[in-house]
Amino acid sequence: MNMFPFNTPQGLYLEALLRTRVHRARTAPTRGASAVEWVIITAIIAGVAMALALLIKQLVEDKSNEIKGEFGKGGGNAK
Repeated sequence: MNMFPFNTPQGLYLEALLRTRVHRARTAPTRGASAVEWVIITAIIAGVAMALALLIKQLVEDKSNEIKGEFGKGGGNAK
């Protein structure tokens, strides 16, 4: 049974193209594994980026608190 009701060259080409793509999608066992690998790699990179952001935030807050604590003391060596 023909997928398209018309037998034009464009219709036959489109049918062949779609059949080829469907066949490749059904017989390629590694296509889904590749997507899973990308998801895992992206999750790892996002986790590392979030950890670095938290570390930098904590370091900035610590330095900010240190500066605030020293602010009222003058900080000079005047005699």
